[in-house]
Amino acid sequence: MANEPNTTKPQKPWYAEVGDLLAQAAILCVENGLDADTFMRGAWSAYVETRPGMKDYLEELALQHQLEELRKAGQIGEA
Repeated sequence: MANEPNTTKPQKPWYAEVGDLLAQAAILCVENGLDADTFMRGAWSAYVETRPGMKDYLEELALQHQLEELRKAGQIGEA
């Protein structure tokens, strides 16, 4: 057994597998009439949901940006 050749296929790098999976998802979306914007929102949402704390962090950044814009416009004061 020790002298048997290795017949298993080498594993693809993770990024190649990701590319394949994204291509499969895109094909399914196109075949079922899903537009590109919806596909991209779904992909982004899936990515953000898998990163602990990312959604909260992005929401906080958006809120800070909105508050800063309101301050610049003189619509709210600074504390």
